[in-house]
Amino acid sequence: MLRTVKPRNARSKRALENREPKAIENPKTALFLRGTTCSQVVQDAMTDLHSLRAPYAKRFSKKNALHPFEDASSLEFFSEKNDASLFVFGATSKKRPHSLTFVRMFGHKVLDMLEVYLDPESFRRMNQFKGRKPATGLRPMVVFAGSVFDSPIENEYTLAKSMFTDFFAGRDNAEKIDVEGLQFVVSITAEDPISEEEKPRIHIRVYLNQTKRSGQKLPRVEVEEMGPRMDFRVGRVKEADVSMLKEAMKKARTTEERPKKNITTDIMGDKIGRIHLGRQDMSKLQTRRVKGLKRGRDEVVAGDEEDVMMKDDESKRPRV
Repeated sequence: MLRTVKPRNARSKRALENREPKAIENPKTALFLRGTTCSQVVQDAMTDLHSLRAPYAKRFSKKNALHPFEDASSLEFFSEKNDASLFVFGATSKKRPHSLTFVRMFGHKVLDMLEVYLDPESFRRMNQFKGRKPATGLRPMVVFAGSVFDSPIENEYTLAKSMFTDFFAGRDNAEKIDVEGLQFVVSITAEDPISEEEKPRIHIRVYLNQTKRSGQKLPRVEVEEMGPRMDFRVGRVKEADVSMLKEAMKKARTTEERPKKNITTDIMGDKIGRIHLGRQDMSKLQTRRVKGLKRGRDEVVAGDEEDVMMKDDESKRPRV
């Protein structure tokens, strides 16, 4: 357990206030850790992922005896100490070779985890591709392709889609995006399922956008692979607890004015309201007594005919 730290000066007070919960949270920081046994392929993959995530990323080079699926207390300690919400843990063993574990945190507690196994044969680093690289800190465009990502039933692939979206595109919430900043795209593709025993692989490719002259107002866009190139097999999965996930999906109330129901604004800027009333009884409707609305002597209603007949019968009765 960490002791509660009281701010000694204004600088430390601002740092603690920056870590407090907010209506619009700060960009998530990803922390890269390596296990006691970690292959060079996994280390190279973590280096390239770190460069794609920068500057919202930290990387530790020291070996850590961690087992996220068995004991997550160390991850929770690192999360609170470094104010990190995402983890990428790399390790290698005989049973699970070249494994990368993606972890999401909520309130410095483990929310969910996804373990994938990297294919060393098809892996290519960024420096193995020629051409220019995008500037640091740009937000990529993320594309998902594959029927398993759109499954109505939550499984490891829907979790992978949510996890990779947070990792690559989960930056600051910008209302406006400069088109010049969209310099590269991350394509995440899943194979079609062949059988229930063999799970589809996930392929990650990163392409650089190039704009060329087209003779028109809009340029012609071409893509060129810039790396890294990764192929994964899905391993162990830890799904989020229902109560914790519900708490994590809550949105804070803001000071913005809520839209009022049944009130619209027309083209001229005038407010138009719609009022819902009950059914009115038109027979009891009070109208203005106008001479033209009075019934004439010749107009006889069915009810008036009965009254006239009763009066005639009474007049014919003999008086006693």
